[in-house]
Amino acid sequence: MTLTADVEVRLDEFHEDVHLDVTDGEVVAVLGPNGAGKTTLLRALAGVRPLTGGRIVLDGRVLDDPAQGILVPSAQRPCGLVFQEHLLFPHLDAQANVAFGPRRRGASRAEATSVARDLLDRLGVGDIAHQRPGTLSGGQSQRVALARALAIGPRLLLLDEPMAALDVTQRTAVRQLLRSHVGGSGSSCVLVTHDPLDATALADTLVLIDDGRVVQRGTAPEVARRPASQWVAGMMGVNRLEGHVRGGWFDLGAGLAVPVAGAPEGARCAVLAPRDVSVTPYGAGPGSPVARSAATRTEWSTRVTSVQPTGDRVVLGLEYPTGLTADVPAAGPDGSRWDEGMAVTASVDPADVELFEPAPV
Repeated sequence: MTLTADVEVRLDEFHEDVHLDVTDGEVVAVLGPNGAGKTTLLRALAGVRPLTGGRIVLDGRVLDDPAQGILVPSAQRPCGLVFQEHLLFPHLDAQANVAFGPRRRGASRAEATSVARDLLDRLGVGDIAHQRPGTLSGGQSQRVALARALAIGPRLLLLDEPMAALDVTQRTAVRQLLRSHVGGSGSSCVLVTHDPLDATALADTLVLIDDGRVVQRGTAPEVARRPASQWVAGMMGVNRLEGHVRGGWFDLGAGLAVPVAGAPEGARCAVLAPRDVSVTPYGAGPGSPVARSAATRTEWSTRVTSVQPTGDRVVLGLEYPTGLTADVPAAGPDGSRWDEGMAVTASVDPADVELFEPAPV
């Protein structure tokens, strides 16, 4: 085990209590809504925010243990840090910023310069090596900060939204470099991000936190198949429905039920992919003004609450069930456009509805 951390931090009314394990070569992505405690967790691991309780151990070395009076300063931890602010030295050019860490750790000027040049080239910013931070764009500054973190060969890489300022092409290249670096060096990485694509593309394990607590952890497929909350489901791009199984039907209320023969009785949740929800303008299909269920199809009337274009498709938010989304072609079956407030008929195949038992509160 590379890292074992019990992070307890109190900040006024906010109390964070998160357990984290990270193994050699593993990337752990930490996700959560604003104010969940993601950056606080990262700053505690980095030594910027001392613990008020708990313990952080990296490679068998205790870095922070308030009960024993141990606190290893950030500069003495084998961690590479990239925070949202980037924090490049303004009086040094990009190359000197990246070479700073290796020089502090005893590398010769030539060795440090070679490492800096290589990393800047690999991150696509070799051409700005002799520019100072004040002249760099946000994306350039972010990549220089990442190169500086990698230059010291960290045992633990701590990244706070490391790709927020990058365009799609740059993100792809940086993801590949990070995955290659962690896999090749045996170091580990804790990544804080709001972007589920970055998380699923890079991370071996997802840790989802809210209000300073872990609400779910697992691989991306595990989390997507059993989302612990509506927020987690939205993050993973799936629908989470709540209801009760009674007499072979999954009852969602208001007359809407899906046949689930053989399912155990009681409170259940269901996961449903947005592409498995069919939508037609009301009156354009076989729908009726009331919910109707059969063994092969369940359909009901509802309204569109939001329209989000995604290229040749759109994601529709539906009024009922609450929070349900449907991924449909950009034009309706009759060529019409989708509009907020539009009356529609939605339908699902019961075979696409996967039930699971909600986690205990």
